[in-house]
Amino acid sequence: MSISERKKEIRRRRKRRETYARIQNKLAKMDSIAKEKLVDKLRRMTPAGDALIERWNLQ
Repeated sequence: MSISERKKEIRRRRKRRETYARIQNKLAKMDSIAKEKLVDKLRRMTPAGDALIERWNLQ
């Protein structure tokens, strides 16, 4: 049996949340070039990337 669509969605959401936590922990140590790459990655990763960028004061 395959996994239901709802469970896939929940799994993706949890994975994104874990990734955000890892990124936030590394954020203080990053230089400006790494932060620019991070901004691009966040925009590709999720539709709410712009909101995260504003919330984390990356721009």
